[in-house]
Order: sequence, then structure tokens, then C-alpha cells
Amino acid sequence: MSDAIKHECGIALLRLKKPLEFYKEKYGTAFYGIQKMYLLMEKQHNRGQDGAGFASIKLDVEPGERYISRVRSNDAQPIQDVFAQINDRINEELALHPEYLDDVALQKRKIPYLGELFLGHVRYGTFGKNSIESVHPFLRQNNWMHRNLILAGNFNMTNVKELFQNLVDLGQHPKEMTDTVTVMEKIGHFLDKAVIELYQDCKNEGLTKQEASPVIAERLDIAKILTRASKNLDGGYAMTGLLGHGDAFVFRDPAGIRPAYFYEDDEIVVVASERPVIQTVFNVDFEKVKELQPGKALIIKKNGKVTEEEILPPTIKKACSFERIYFSRGSDAEIYQERKNLGKLILPAVLEAIDNDTDNTVFSYIPNTAETSFYGMVEAAQDFLNQRKNNYILENRKKLTREKLEEILSVKIRTEKVAIKDAKLRTFITEDSSRDDLVAHVYDVTYGVIKPTDNLVIIDDSIVRGTTLKMSIIKMMDRLKPKSIVVVSSAPQIRYPDCYGIDMAKLEGLVAFRAALELLKERNLYHIVDEVYAKCKQQQDLMDHEVLNFVTEIYAPFQPQEISDKIAQLLSSPEINAEVKIIFQTVENLHIACPKNLGDWYFTGDYPTSGGNRVVNKAFMNFYEGKNARAY
Repeated sequence: MSDAIKHECGIALLRLKKPLEFYKEKYGTAFYGIQKMYLLMEKQHNRGQDGAGFASIKLDVEPGERYISRVRSNDAQPIQDVFAQINDRINEELALHPEYLDDVALQKRKIPYLGELFLGHVRYGTFGKNSIESVHPFLRQNNWMHRNLILAGNFNMTNVKELFQNLVDLGQHPKEMTDTVTVMEKIGHFLDKAVIELYQDCKNEGLTKQEASPVIAERLDIAKILTRASKNLDGGYAMTGLLGHGDAFVFRDPAGIRPAYFYEDDEIVVVASERPVIQTVFNVDFEKVKELQPGKALIIKKNGKVTEEEILPPTIKKACSFERIYFSRGSDAEIYQERKNLGKLILPAVLEAIDNDTDNTVFSYIPNTAETSFYGMVEAAQDFLNQRKNNYILENRKKLTREKLEEILSVKIRTEKVAIKDAKLRTFITEDSSRDDLVAHVYDVTYGVIKPTDNLVIIDDSIVRGTTLKMSIIKMMDRLKPKSIVVVSSAPQIRYPDCYGIDMAKLEGLVAFRAALELLKERNLYHIVDEVYAKCKQQQDLMDHEVLNFVTEIYAPFQPQEISDKIAQLLSSPEINAEVKIIFQTVENLHIACPKNLGDWYFTGDYPTSGGNRVVNKAFMNFYEGKNARAY
């Protein structure tokens, strides 16, 4: 992807169902869980490189012994740093106490990070903050084992201020207004309440405080706690939690915006943000890894019982389509085919742009995530060429010579690796203030493969801001002196901000929005901007479910192709000699290619939660008022 957009995050949860001695005997180490957590997190490093965190819980420990361990890092290589700290500590203990080496019971009691329940998280910060305090998992401590809560998640809430105020109304004093802390305190409030109620029940039954503890652990109704805590949540989330005594949960939003997959057998329960991660780490088949359904929680009790329970009624499923286009690893069997289909489906528009002249066209891609859609586009181009050959041969079969036939059959689709990403240069600068200050040499080009009569078709998975395209890629491609440069986006035009965890919060940053504004100016329609602002302003005091998205009216006067043509003008410049064309996927073809992930709000403005409409209107008002601020 040329415009690298960041998103939160990746989750990994692992519960070992057997005693640690079992893993020592079968796999040669009691540290089996830690090793698997390293792999689960490392294979999701595509989901977050700003920070990483790890937490573990030991089950059934004696009072006075530590049972929760946590380590977090915002180092340049955070996953490696987390596990380097863990390994250093373990090796230090084993060096000081050689007697621990073959005694699993002693290892569990004395060595930190060793346990039966693990939680990991990799993070991209969508708000630019990258302090260690922002890194998951978060810990809510309590001297009652059941009331310790460890929380990590892939989520963004659109109504953090409202949720924060709810906590204040309850008499709490939250330490900061972030969605993670707010959600954790909300769950924590109802967890505390449930534990107190259960303790009262135990007391009425004549149990002592010590006798009550295991009974509370057994009776604690996680689904009920989550149902109470999630009452007013508006956002996209896959949140994971561990309770100090050993219960765990993973909870997904009712629209299924953010992903979560799980696998269970008689040895383990594992949850991750991506299916192939589980497949690879535990060597299991595609069919055995299940998707956690929208609105449901996977609840893992301390006794090992696993249930999937409805927490909130599911709404229309709007799983994030960007997961399929860009975020998730392309090694997933479905995602790989879907990305190829995106490339295949956009070929007719490409052929139109090059007047079907495949002989004088070189096809290429922008590394690295666009490679799969490139394969699909080239396969479709080869099918087109083969059909053209067949038609010619059939029409001229009576007069074809061997030489002419060989000449026809020798014609191939020309593909080259034209763009080379310089690994030593950052693709993006994280601070918003510096984002336009991108260096032009992020990409290099392969010389000697393009003729002056050639069209250069280069596919990217999506175009967000267009900054890298304008400042680096198109300039570099123009050095090859092609007749035309056709930039192809396998995704539709990104017209609206995201508010569920993708770093696209400002309208003015989106090149499609800037193109629409230019068209409004050119056609004396800029009064629409004032009208949309007035309509947004009128809705400020409405309840979220009453708010409409009026920003769609900015785009309404124009056909998609008109906006694409204007984007091409904006991303070109006078010193570019080649004709620049830009082609976007249609929303209809996106849904054909990715039928399971129909969340398309950044393309259509059709937000899956009512808070989304408030956010897009706020983003527009910020733009209109000249406020360099995010809308949520």
C-alpha cells in the first residue's frame, strides 16, 4: 500500500486445558504456552508495530504467591522486546535455581510469565500517542482474585465521552478518557457488583469468606456481566479479557466490524484476529478454525468449559472490508482468492483506459500488499488475450500460416516489477503534522523495461491520501518515460472517515473529498458545502440514532468517474510528461469479490452504528471550521 494507514490491533488469547506437566511430557517444555504466544503475536505483527503486550495468569496458586504477570513494550521492535524480557527473566531464574529445571511444579510457583492462561496484543496507535501507558493489555488490580481484570482489544468507540460520563455518574473517577480505560472500568464496575452479590449469596448459605472464593469463581456469570457493561457501547470491537481466578472471554461487536477467530481441542483454546495465524501456529485445517459471531462472546471458564453466548443481538453484519483488501495477512485461503478477484473484476475498466492495447502495456504493482490483486488482474488479462487470439484464429483459420500462428501464440501479457520499495526508508511519518513531508525516494523503479509507446498499469490496494502517489510513485514512474501511467486501486474511492479503529479520521486528508471540493468550485456548486455544514450543525444536539449523514451530499452531483478524473489531476503535476489516469474499484464489485465483509462505510457513508453518522458530521464541521482535530 502506498499510503500506509494504521489500524488497531491484533489479539491473541491462549488457554492451556491440561496441567503444565502434560506439555512438558508431550512437547518437551512447560513453556509451551509462552512459545505459542510468541508465534501468535509475531504472525500478527502486520496488525501492529507501535507496541506489544503480554499477560499471563497462573491457576490455583497459594495465597502470597504472584499469579499475574504482565510485560509491555513500545520499543522499535516491540514483540521481540517483550519476549526478550520474558526470556531474560526466565533464564535468570533458572540460572539462579538449577533445581527448577526439571520440576514443573516449582517452575510454575517460582518463575514469572509461566501459567495456563495468556493474553497478547499488538498495537497501532490511531491517535498518534505511543506511550507505554497506551499499550495493551490493561490491568485493573484488586486484592480479591476474581476482581482482577486484564483487558486488551482491537476496538474504537464512537461515544467515549458518553461512556466516560456514565462512569462519573456512578461516582467513579476514571484516570483518563480513553476507550480502553473507559470500557475496562465499565466491565470492572459490573464485575465488582457481581462478585459482591455472589459473596452475599455465599454468606447467606453459611460459607466462610475463604470457602466462598471457589464458589464465586464457579458461579460468576461472565455473559451477564458483559451484557450489563455493553449496554451503551457504540463502535467496532473484538475485546479480550482475563479474570484473576482464571476465567476468560472474547467479545465481538454486534455488526462484526472487527474480526475474531477461535479454535478448541482437548489441549487448548486459542483466539486470534486472523484465521491463518491459528492454522499455522497449531497446524490445524481451515474448517476447524471458527469465526466468533457478531454480538457473541466466547467464554472460557476456569474449569475449561467453553461456550459461545449472545451478549447483544446481532445487527446487519458489516464486517470491515479493509480487512480483506489490506489489513489481514493474505495467507488466508478466502482472503487470497478475494484479493485476486478484486484484480480480476477491475480489468474491464483497465482495458477501457488503455483502449484494449495489451501489446503496448506493461502491468505491475506497488509492493507489497497489492501483489495478490495484481495476480488476479494479470490472470484476467491473459484470459482476455487468449480469447482475442482464439477469435482471430477462428476467423482466419483458412489462411493462417504456421509462422503467423506462432507469431499469434507468442504474444503474452507483459508484466514487470517496476516499483521497488526501499526498505530503509519509512513509508510514512506517524505524526499528523509531518505526514505531508514524505520523502520522494520511498520507491525506486526498474529501468529499461518500458518503451515510450507503452502504457504503464500499476495496481495498488487502495488510495487514501494520495500523498505518496503524488510525491514519489508517479514521479518515479514518469522517469521511465511511458506514454501513460494508469494507477489502479483495487478498492473503491475512500470518501468518508473511519471511526472504528482505522487511521482515517479527517475528511480533508482524503483525496476523494478534496477532488469533490474542487469539482464543486469549478461548477459553481460550492454553496452545497455551506448547506451541508448547516445541516450537520442542526443535528448537534440530536440523539445518535436520529442523526443522518449529510456529507453524502458533497459527492451527490458527480459520477464516480468524474471524481476519479479529478483525483488524477490532483495527483499529477506540470512536470509529469505521461498522461495520468486513475481507476477505482466499484463498490458493487467489491461486494462480489468480498461477499462476507460488507462493511463499506468509508466508501459509501453507510455506517454500521449510529455513532458513525455523528462522527462523519463532526469531521465535516471540523473541516469547515478549520479545526485540525479528530472527530471522535
